[in-house]
Amino acid sequence: MGYAWIAAKLEDTYNGNTNYTVSSMLIVSECSVTDHNRAGRFASLMDLYERNYIGLRRLAPQLPQQPLTLCSQVPGGLDLYLQLIERHRYTTDIVLTYRFAYVEGWRAEPNLGIRIYHDARQAEVMSAQLRHWAAFESTQCDALHQRWRVNRFLWKWLNYCLYQGHCFPPSSFSGSLDLNPAA
Repeated sequence: MGYAWIAAKLEDTYNGNTNYTVSSMLIVSECSVTDHNRAGRFASLMDLYERNYIGLRRLAPQLPQQPLTLCSQVPGGLDLYLQLIERHRYTTDIVLTYRFAYVEGWRAEPNLGIRIYHDARQAEVMSAQLRHWAAFESTQCDALHQRWRVNRFLWKWLNYCLYQGHCFPPSSFSGSLDLNPAA
């Protein structure tokens, strides 16, 4: 059942025919709420890309024009870093990460390389450096399923960051940070 069928049935509902009310509401709910939960489906992956784009736009309503690194700080939370790597007319490459201090210096974890497609309004994880990457990789999963898993991780992480109050407002573009300060 496609979206056109749903729209036609909902239109019938509003014209006085109430035979489709319950089934239409269930179908709308199934398509819009749970589609990103179905691993291994191309449509689910595309849904996650759209959700990730929306989450990134909420986190950083505008992105700087030039490469720089931004830091979002919230009380009681870890500092979140957004590094703009490259910006083109239709795409922008960023890295989103936390930084942890170790004896040998700083470690970025998770370290997600994300490509934002402005024209398609999608965001895709292009690279991921995760300490527990084995939990995301599986020889039993195909490439589509693995991409779904890491993009679902980004979707959940973005929601968590937004819940904590992280944000990169345009006013934070005035300075950049050095991610490799002298120890």
